[in-house]
Amino acid sequence: AFNSQGACRTCGGTGVVRTVDQDTLVPDESLTIDEGAVAPWNTLMWSLMTDVCRAMGVRTDVPFSQLTAKEREIVFQGPAEKKHIFYKPKNGSNQAGELDFTYFNANYTVENALSKVKDEKGMKRVEKFLKQGICPDCGGSRLSAAARLPKLRGIALDEACKMTLGQLVSWVAEVPGSLPFEMRPMAEAICESFQSAAKRLMDLGLGYLSLDRAAATLSTGERQRMQLARAVRNRTTGVLYVLDEPSIGLHPSNIIGLTGVMRDLIADGNSVVLVDHDTQILSEADWIVEMGPEAGADGGQVIAQGDIPALKRNPVSQIGPFLSGEYRSRIRKQAVSEELFDLGKIHLSTGEIHTVKPLEVDIPQGRLTVITGVSGSGKTTLILESLIPGLEAEIAGKKLPGHVKEISAEQIRQVKLIDATPIGINVRSTVATYANVHDELRKVYARTPDAKALQYKAGDFSYNTGTLRCPTCDGTGSISLDVQFLPDVEIPCPECRGSRYARKAEQIKRKNKAEKEYSLPEIMAMDVKHALTACEDLKAVRQQLQVLQDLGLGYLTLGEETPSLSGGEAQRLKLASEMGRQQSGTVFVFDEPTIGLHPLDVRTLLSVFDRLVEYGATVLVIEHDLDVISNADYLIDMGPGGGMDGGRIVAAGTPAEVAANPQSITGKYL
Repeated sequence: AFNSQGACRTCGGTGVVRTVDQDTLVPDESLTIDEGAVAPWNTLMWSLMTDVCRAMGVRTDVPFSQLTAKEREIVFQGPAEKKHIFYKPKNGSNQAGELDFTYFNANYTVENALSKVKDEKGMKRVEKFLKQGICPDCGGSRLSAAARLPKLRGIALDEACKMTLGQLVSWVAEVPGSLPFEMRPMAEAICESFQSAAKRLMDLGLGYLSLDRAAATLSTGERQRMQLARAVRNRTTGVLYVLDEPSIGLHPSNIIGLTGVMRDLIADGNSVVLVDHDTQILSEADWIVEMGPEAGADGGQVIAQGDIPALKRNPVSQIGPFLSGEYRSRIRKQAVSEELFDLGKIHLSTGEIHTVKPLEVDIPQGRLTVITGVSGSGKTTLILESLIPGLEAEIAGKKLPGHVKEISAEQIRQVKLIDATPIGINVRSTVATYANVHDELRKVYARTPDAKALQYKAGDFSYNTGTLRCPTCDGTGSISLDVQFLPDVEIPCPECRGSRYARKAEQIKRKNKAEKEYSLPEIMAMDVKHALTACEDLKAVRQQLQVLQDLGLGYLTLGEETPSLSGGEAQRLKLASEMGRQQSGTVFVFDEPTIGLHPLDVRTLLSVFDRLVEYGATVLVIEHDLDVISNADYLIDMGPGGGMDGGRIVAAGTPAEVAANPQSITGKYL
């Protein structure tokens, strides 16, 4: 076991070790080692170290790069020797004198500091001098030599743990038969227990994971499915399980396994509450509670509830038409097969990388192309690790990545990845600032009679540097409370109540076309939909807000912090600045943009893709959602399985062509 007697002593069963990174300990090559030198390792040593270095035989009047190998060895590994030195400060003070000082080398200093770390802040100070690598004794297997010694069917435990779950299931099935007759009953019981646990993980589409995969590297969806499988194995009863969008990142074939797991939980006497939008998984529900009617301030009500037949009949239900099939899934006018490549093509040729085999891929330009396939089939590797770096290198005239053999895309000028990474790193980045609405509003309010009378300029309305920002929270809208023995707690600012502005800013009003007066703090507290009405007479502001509304972001408040947005919201907000302009020669790449979207919002997203294509863009979408897949001009279906069983292009063509391909798992659901 990784955490008991079988664990590697060197790494403690973690598989990795921390060592001192000597590259971060030396001064810059252009600096000499003296008391005034600004060197990273000097921050860990006493200011007298230079005098001790001289006493140890290390020159301090030449650049570090000119030191001899022996001198460098003293700096990094020198013995702890006590030296009697005469110290004379270079600042001209009269505090010179003799003293005894012990030399400690750079490596020892870092290791000593590491051993004394007691909190996260201390760890951050030392961490920059460390590097993490695979344990040299166990090779990252986490197991001691003794635990790696026994072999079963010719392989040791560490080798078995490197297998994917799918491979291991086949291997374990042959174990009982490979053992002496008297051991087989015990082996069959153990293997049956393993196969039972593995079956659930396989049903949930996790067969591509290896057993030694670090839990910290799993995605949110993978962790959630691991927890589900564990719950079924534990055979609980009387437990309420709440699952928050478990369908995220799941191919339709994996959703069947997910619903099977939930049925097993219910059969054991548990209750399952599911928060989700996927109609495939909703169609398995016993009871549905539908919230709405809209998002944000116009939502928060139960608009319909009941079993599936009841929701299909309910005229108020917004999910009902999708469950009944009343809404057609295909809403885009798609390119016909014969004309797909009329606008040009991107050709990509790659060698093997990770679990993806050597590939030859053609992607039509000026079309909507969807890359799909089961979890772990190689979609992300193909697009994010091969196509994008290859196109960027080709556009910049640089060398292609090692595994990219060839790429041709003569008409492509730029590549834009619209992913789910957070926008901004602090609370000062808001929806209004990111959408370039706040600057325009500041100018408008600076022109009001109230502002002119008080001699306020546009800069005064900035909640980052302006005079009208809240003095208590400095315009952040929140303050941090230092709670002893506990992490700091963030609370809304008690002075401005989260508006970021001082009270005097609320006195400066602007009257709109409808003769209604609003202050800037009031506008910033509105969601996009209501701000559109309040700012209807401001053309520049209205145009920007309308784009956000069209992207399905009408429920976001203008003052909302962008780092707190979900991945899907961040993607659409990033896209806002790209709308309404010519996009010829641009490739847009979206990584699962439908995460967290209601089917109605997916239809809105498809119209956004249509507009980008109309403007001349080539749109690539990595996706599992069947509505998006069925509306593509061109499909690339990866698989057939995940991990080592995937990494190939199973089918490519229009949705109709992929649906007719018996080799395609996606095609079965189309």
